[in-house]
Amino acid sequence: MELSTKYTSVIELIDQANAADPNTIAYQGENYPKEELYAKRHLAWVLRLQPDAAESLRIAAKTQHICRWESPRSNYPMNRVGYLKWREDLKRFHAERAGMLMAVAGYNAESIERVQSLNLKKGIKTDADCQTLEDALCLSFLELGFDDLIAKYAEDKVLSIVRKTAVKMSEAGRALIGTIKFSEPGQQILAQL
Repeated sequence: MELSTKYTSVIELIDQANAADPNTIAYQGENYPKEELYAKRHLAWVLRLQPDAAESLRIAAKTQHICRWESPRSNYPMNRVGYLKWREDLKRFHAERAGMLMAVAGYNAESIERVQSLNLKKGIKTDADCQTLEDALCLSFLELGFDDLIAKYAEDKVLSIVRKTAVKMSEAGRALIGTIKFSEPGQQILAQL
């Protein structure tokens, strides 16, 4: 698939924005700004699931966590209601930021609206691209954040979270879980599913 020059431009803008993340994460022996790595891995998983993914899906993958550190979880009440509010606000924040960068790169309103719809997860059960994006997000979480989750919570809570994650995924997405190299604690938890 041939990608447009607008796509190249918007990806550069997204990467610049995410490179400013003050939080770092180690991956395959290197440290990265956290959201820059998540964006990279979101896109990689999307392309494993849909090698010919449209530009809109690719951009949505790269912007699903864009500049997330600007809206920390700690700004919300540390309860379920606070968590859900934070998640909803983040979706809108990411969609708005994606739209702004796409406009700078020259995308039209229809293209921007499509990416924002994916960022907001509209039509999660009816839109194949939205499901692919959800699968990619879940796979990135398991690949990059699973050990942090294990370190933070009791095993029964981790199992509950992983089960909820798996339910959100398509069959194709779940099939790719086996391609992730998990730590020993991660393997032990997944073996209980």
